[in-house]
Amino acid sequence: MENTYQNEERYFEAKKQVEEIKGFYGNLTAYIVFNIALLIINLVTSPEHLWFFWPMLGWGIGVIFHGMKVFNYMPFFGKDWEEQKIKEFMEKENRRKDTWS
Repeated sequence: MENTYQNEERYFEAKKQVEEIKGFYGNLTAYIVFNIALLIINLVTSPEHLWFFWPMLGWGIGVIFHGMKVFNYMPFFGKDWEEQKIKEFMEKENRRKDTWS
């Protein structure tokens, strides 16, 4: 029984991770397509002022952070940090309940 529960939990965790990776690749694809379109629009309408860099830079920073989160490259706010904080908050809540009991 316990083994089945653990397998299901691992399955749903893996499925969630796959969905996050798909979301990242969707974001990356949109970033590439829209920035190529912005480059073309910029070069056709006002080639003397290259403004397409600004949205590309802003969105690019977001794509980088999204990728870091999805592929767990965030040294300060990774899974280990999240689990540690959850445990800390749960312990704090238990101590508070014990004080009121």
